[in-house]
Amino acid sequence: MQWTWNRRLSRLVKRVGTGSCMFFVLLMSPLFAEEARPQKQNLRAGPASWMGDLTPITAQEWSRDRAAHLLERAGFGGSPQEIDHLAAMTPAAAVRHLVHYQNIDNSHVPPFDESGVFDPTLDPFPKSRADAVRIARVNGESMGVKVKPGGSRPLQPVVDRFFYWLRADALEMRRAGQWWAQRMLATKRPLQEKLALFWHGHFATSDTKVRDYRKLLKQLELFWQRGNGDFRDLLIGVAQDPAMLVYLDAGENIKGHPNENFGREILELFTLGVGNYTETDIREASRAFTGWTHVGLDFVVKPELHDEGEKTFLGRNGNYDGIDIIDIILEQDVTAHFIAAKLYRYFVRQNPAPELVAQLGAILREHHYEIAPLLTTIFLSRDFYSPPAYGTQIKGPVHLVISTYRRLGLTDIPGVPDFNTTTRDLGQELFHPPNVAGWEGGRSWITPALLLERGNFARAVFFPDMVNFRPPDRWMPVTNQKVATKIAQGYEITAATIETDDNAMSGNAMEQSGSESMSMFNMMAGADEDYNTRYGSTHGWQEAFRRVKPIPRFAAQLSMTDMVRQAGLATTSEVVDHFLDRLLQVPLAADDRQALIDFLTQELGTEKIKPALTYLEEPVRHLVHLIMSAPEYQLG
Repeated sequence: MQWTWNRRLSRLVKRVGTGSCMFFVLLMSPLFAEEARPQKQNLRAGPASWMGDLTPITAQEWSRDRAAHLLERAGFGGSPQEIDHLAAMTPAAAVRHLVHYQNIDNSHVPPFDESGVFDPTLDPFPKSRADAVRIARVNGESMGVKVKPGGSRPLQPVVDRFFYWLRADALEMRRAGQWWAQRMLATKRPLQEKLALFWHGHFATSDTKVRDYRKLLKQLELFWQRGNGDFRDLLIGVAQDPAMLVYLDAGENIKGHPNENFGREILELFTLGVGNYTETDIREASRAFTGWTHVGLDFVVKPELHDEGEKTFLGRNGNYDGIDIIDIILEQDVTAHFIAAKLYRYFVRQNPAPELVAQLGAILREHHYEIAPLLTTIFLSRDFYSPPAYGTQIKGPVHLVISTYRRLGLTDIPGVPDFNTTTRDLGQELFHPPNVAGWEGGRSWITPALLLERGNFARAVFFPDMVNFRPPDRWMPVTNQKVATKIAQGYEITAATIETDDNAMSGNAMEQSGSESMSMFNMMAGADEDYNTRYGSTHGWQEAFRRVKPIPRFAAQLSMTDMVRQAGLATTSEVVDHFLDRLLQVPLAADDRQALIDFLTQELGTEKIKPALTYLEEPVRHLVHLIMSAPEYQLG
């Protein structure tokens, strides 16, 4: 899958003027093709005959470019110094260094700094506000909050509590996303993070449903610990993981009334793939997992809810439990093929030949489903460095952002632009996969709208809007803002939570409450004296803001002038070549390179760097923004 620029950089450069505040409009047309680039455009790749060849490359075939390719795919790219370090090893040593990361000290990466917002009364958390109210009416309390014995709105504290945790968990999850991004940036074990991201998409679990950041972080820890180990251990760990148990409704999977969500997904998405099982297999597998549930963060089996009857699964009969089902699944050759092929597509390229998939699956089976030997074979193979695998992978949003910061030598994730918002707008938000199938990847990362967002990200790195930026972790919807303002002005709750037809913030809201344009929500706002939902929602935001720690906000700490000085660059052509080498895996055509040189020379008023040092910073930022807006930059 590839992208051809069609030499339109010169048209792009013409849109850029000194001091321009505009986004560099992307005038290039993305064109995709399955065939490899012509060899003359991809000099860093091996010969075409390497495609499909799992023979390890030799020390003589190793190069700095290939070390950069390895670090890009097995991690998130790196600075010139990191690439040099890897290139100085033999290919076998470089791959061993990345794959067997447990031997590398990573203690400099701090643990997640929790805000301390959780308490045990919040688990289990009601499925909805209505559910929270129902529980309170039946039991006299919900989430550790008792119903008021008298007075106005006796259920308001319960509703406030419900919305507080919804908001606090969402904010803490944002902090966790920022923290994980920081780990990806600072880690000495890049493959550990790259694998965790893979398994996060493979065993997709979203906090939108789980609503407990602790469970998602526990699952992430599982991916770190077992990501390159025995797939059986990982699969059992996921099947017993509280986040997955909540996400796929394990609590509803009980004897006599099996819930087939997990039974279906473990076959369709996690192991065998579509077409390799029957509906009966799904039903029988689901029976085997009955009674599997959790208490807090601990996995438990409730014997009274487990179906002890005989089950027929994939042609086998027995009184199976969940572990038995997993073992039978792993006995199938198609499982090894499915997992090997998905890992290959993630790290190498799309559409591997069936013969290659069979080879990789056999390697996985031969090593008893250990992931590390399979990855070692892939990363050392000639196939990994062949033209179809080289500089042809569209970077996913998280990869794009992290690799950008790593290539630029940053040591901290900036708070501006916001990491979570940036990757979400590009199509990928950590801890929030779109569905149980995870992110589609590949071509789905590139649409005209997403291309525009990628250019916006490139601009935000070098020209952040520090004046108009609003921290997303300190922002609530406009409706809630209006309610908060009215409450602060002394409005009674009902009056504060009814919006007028023009959404005005002034005037007597009660006098306008009979407006025909009033929404049904407004009409209900004061109808139930037991509680006010809109006030509870607003109060939840305010309390969450008070208790959840803010994400630090600062722009990328970059000095392009220092980079130029430290590299000893003397001319505009040397500056362009330095950043092309630093940022691109796919070489630029000669005329496109010349267009960049001409642009920088024009901006500086000279091709010599020394006389321009005092005003070099902004023109070089524009130059690098141009490079990062190019189609070639989207490929790794």
